[in-house]
Amino acid sequence: MIVLGIDPGLQVCGYACMETSIEGEKLVEAGFIRTPNDLPLAQRLNRIAYDISEILENFKPDIVAVEELYSHYAHPKTAILMGHARGVILQKCAQSLIEVKSFSATRIKKSITGNGRATKEQVQRTIQTILMLAEMPEPNDVADAIAAALCCANSLQITNKI
Repeated sequence: MIVLGIDPGLQVCGYACMETSIEGEKLVEAGFIRTPNDLPLAQRLNRIAYDISEILENFKPDIVAVEELYSHYAHPKTAILMGHARGVILQKCAQSLIEVKSFSATRIKKSITGNGRATKEQVQRTIQTILMLAEMPEPNDVADAIAAALCCANSLQITNKI
């Protein structure tokens, strides 16, 4: 099964394509979409939409795992802007008829590290260990996308066993 993990963001949007099987998970590719701050919002969203469409076409995932939005009361504007990016991602998945699973950041962290309050570095190091990577995945947006894909793969394995 091909699982695509996405960490939605307006400035940096991480993605990770994982191949899962009985033997385990294999990282096919991970990267990020970056949009310039000086572009108008509509153009930034269009860039994300275009790139997500390309990623979906290239990898043909069976399922997409997207991190849910987290909003801190002190930064509501950030959540709104991220919500725009997440909406574009969800629409492109729907247009491609690909199932989407949403996971909270705490669930993703708990699935990967056993601790829902793990630090970014703990998540990165755990991913490095699980996937036997030579280096920690960076930037954080890429690590978060890998973690979302792994969390989804873990939840699918649990569901299949039940």
